[in-house]
Amino acid sequence: MSARPIARGALRRILGEVVRFLLVGGLATAVSFVGFNMLVHGLFLGGGAPLARQAVPAFVLVNVVAGCVAYAGMRAWAFRDREVSDPATGLVRFFGLGALTMAIPVVCLWASRHVLGLTSPLADNLAANVIGLGLGAAARFWVFRRYVFDEVSIA
Repeated sequence: MSARPIARGALRRILGEVVRFLLVGGLATAVSFVGFNMLVHGLFLGGGAPLARQAVPAFVLVNVVAGCVAYAGMRAWAFRDREVSDPATGLVRFFGLGALTMAIPVVCLWASRHVLGLTSPLADNLAANVIGLGLGAAARFWVFRRYVFDEVSIA
């Protein structure tokens, strides 16, 4: 067997993982985005924003919920061809490493609010949900693939 079909198969598998990862991440990001904007900017809430002065804690809270959505989608679909040697350890790794990579958008949001003094919905969303989550997603793909869903099952 030549190396070329093997390399194509590996590339196809990785691209499939990337696409599924991005789709699951997109759903989790939608949960995060809507939740954050509801809590901090009053989006869809008639009575105002309950955490208007607590942007960073609100961001962390909604991302815990989004993390649960992401884990379910990643385990069941995005990395379905990968096994974890110990499911409990995989779950702890997912949320532990997810929390570490969540530091990226949290730092971006904190810097935007407390260093640059920007508090508008546009500034918050650019800092946290565009720049921060974009950088964080790249880090999470590598970390999850390497340390959480680490073994490819040959089916």
